[in-house]
Amino acid sequence: MPAVLLPASAAAFAPRCPPRVVLNTKVDPWLTATLKRTSRVKRPLNSAPQHVRCLTDTLSAPSAIWTLCSLMLAKAPQADLRKDANPLVEALFNYRLIHVEAYVVHVDLVSQNEIAYKLTPETIEALIEFHRDVYTVDQAAKHRDWSDKDAQLKTMREDFVQAANRFVYRTHATALEGMEEDGAGELTCGRSEDVKDAIEGLFVPLMPPPPRVVEMVRPVPLLPSSPSPAPWWSQPTLPSSHPAPVDPFYIIPSSPQVHQAEGTTPPAMTEEEMMDPSWWTTSMSLPELEPPSPTPSFSPPPFVGTEGQYYELPMPMAPIPQLPFPSELAFQQCGTGLDCTDLSAFDWERYPEEYLTAIY
Repeated sequence: MPAVLLPASAAAFAPRCPPRVVLNTKVDPWLTATLKRTSRVKRPLNSAPQHVRCLTDTLSAPSAIWTLCSLMLAKAPQADLRKDANPLVEALFNYRLIHVEAYVVHVDLVSQNEIAYKLTPETIEALIEFHRDVYTVDQAAKHRDWSDKDAQLKTMREDFVQAANRFVYRTHATALEGMEEDGAGELTCGRSEDVKDAIEGLFVPLMPPPPRVVEMVRPVPLLPSSPSPAPWWSQPTLPSSHPAPVDPFYIIPSSPQVHQAEGTTPPAMTEEEMMDPSWWTTSMSLPELEPPSPTPSFSPPPFVGTEGQYYELPMPMAPIPQLPFPSELAFQQCGTGLDCTDLSAFDWERYPEEYLTAIY
């Protein structure tokens, strides 16, 4: 129900006033029977205004105090309570029973079909005293200390005082069936548990601020294999992706060692000189052979273009077979002590043509 429908007597710190009663033109039979049972003065109840007048006079009497529920509250903070082996003795000395009492401020049987109760000043004072002397002390002892703890406790007390004075309990209008002769009464049908939960909801716990997160800056440990305490952000020097150009004739020579040592290119050989047997014995000096060593694995050098650009050669799918050089062929055919004058027995078709072109 909207708050504007409540009378001014339901506001916080407002004094008690006669309740506001709103009834239909046709009164329910249960309300007529209740008023006849509780009214000390016999009045005619033949119309709705007569029911309104009778109900207002009954609920505005000083004795028309309703007991909503009962609470068992501690007499002292938790640290000051008496300890005893008998739990009954502890309950008698450490706890007290408070009856939550209220009076009727509003009865609506037209739109909302409900009744509203407001706490009595005695009940409000008892709840405020328990909150200040017991509940707040226990909450302060339960949590750690911080800079604004006292200010927050003071705010808790002030908020509870406001909440206790504003507390209004609303229930169905059939609760009037529990009314007695003097206008007092008790809630029925388990409504007392609802009031108890609502009263306990007024006790808000103390909420300390979250702990401050301290960021720890830890140095990065050096690995055992680190040669020097270099900064961890230093980047290793990467080798150049373009190696220096290599002379291909230096890796695979196609001329005798005499020309390699002098750094010159051998002259071209004509077909007549190639067929002359004396040229092989006078012009070509055979070096002493050494035992062959295992061929090292190497990657082909990059191709150097005309404008200084480098192009990577594709990787061969199969290794190139190792073939002997012409100087080795001459040694195997003739030997060092023989005069190789007859070249007709040399098998020229046995070796690829590219080795013959290397001689030219």
